[in-house]
Amino acid sequence: MSDPQGNVSAVEVDIYTELRTAERWWTEFERHAECTVFQRFAWLAAWHNHIGRHQGTTPVIVRGRDPNGEVQFIVPLAIERRGATGWLTWLGAELCDYNAPLLGRNFANGLRTQDFRWLWRAMIGLIRANPDLRFDMIDLDRMPERIGSQRNPFLDLAVLPRTYGAHSATLGLDWNEFFLSKRSSATRKRERRQFKHLAEHGEIRFVQVTRSDEIERSINLLIEQKRRFFARMQVEDIFDRPGYLAFFHDVTTDPRLRDVVHVSRLDVGDSKIATGLGLRHKNCYSLILSSYEDSELARYGPGRAHLQHLLRYAIEHGFEFFDLSIGDAPYKLDWCDIEMKLFGYYEATTLNGRTIVAVKMAIDHAKLLITRMPPPVRRLAKRVLVKILTGCRRAPRAACRNVCLNLARRRRWRRRSARP
Repeated sequence: MSDPQGNVSAVEVDIYTELRTAERWWTEFERHAECTVFQRFAWLAAWHNHIGRHQGTTPVIVRGRDPNGEVQFIVPLAIERRGATGWLTWLGAELCDYNAPLLGRNFANGLRTQDFRWLWRAMIGLIRANPDLRFDMIDLDRMPERIGSQRNPFLDLAVLPRTYGAHSATLGLDWNEFFLSKRSSATRKRERRQFKHLAEHGEIRFVQVTRSDEIERSINLLIEQKRRFFARMQVEDIFDRPGYLAFFHDVTTDPRLRDVVHVSRLDVGDSKIATGLGLRHKNCYSLILSSYEDSELARYGPGRAHLQHLLRYAIEHGFEFFDLSIGDAPYKLDWCDIEMKLFGYYEATTLNGRTIVAVKMAIDHAKLLITRMPPPVRRLAKRVLVKILTGCRRAPRAACRNVCLNLARRRRWRRRSARP
């Protein structure tokens, strides 16, 4: 590997494992850094207080400074213990739609691929030099292509594309113009009819919740609505996971996030029929949780009406983008013109880690292959993959061994096929 450029080789890298020691310079840096809303200190600190700490997670905060002592980047990592295996991951990854570093202005612009790889090796070497920070593998997931105006330097590693992406809308300056560009005349006519039926049950009001007691009641309602939805869909209720309820109550009432968190409702008469939790960060509004009452009014599209009020709010308050996060739900495609690709990165540092990485990469390659199949075949292949993964969870050691044996057989077959 060639020597790094001067501005990279001069970076001083240090490691912090206690969040309280990083709070001052982290919060100062995030004010002008390019980052996603999920890498704000208060968000990740709440995750660690309510979830990570009880799982035995150790924060590994990497800070890079220039020769003048100015922070150039922060990489919020963590070491999680899963059984006997140590995983180096993003801090709070399970409750972050996007995982990425915080970058100083123009830090990544002009950064060569070999420069960041050299820097990454320096970070890993510093972490591994600490005997208390041992890990077997690296698993960095849901990394976006860009961080603000900069290309994500982590894409210079040997990343794998994810089979899913995220969607956001470019808002423009005028709500009516934006609305007309996104909805056909037939759709507008149908929605006017639905909203008229809503209005027959009482005055329709878009409510921005600001008082602490009202925020708590609205968040409780949102969670209740989501839990009923999970039950109807027969999927896991994420709020059953330890610490999740406390986390959402914490971040929505934390004074440090007062200008970030946006809790809203759509009321019809005395009924609170739709609720939402959004995050306001720089030029982007992110809707991270929303739901509506499964009542007789559900047929009149309260969720759609609430979303339209939120889009209008974002435009009228000067936001340039509206992020509808990960997933390809049809309603997102109706509003969004930007699809953000996401990437993952695996690396093994021990023999135990190599086995796990081999399994995870095999699964990811299978998922990518399935996305390229014709729809009928794709549905069948997904069902087969789900059965395989279920078997992996029930007998992980046997599954890992079988995957590794199959990979070895495939490599031997390729070598034999390549012989003249």
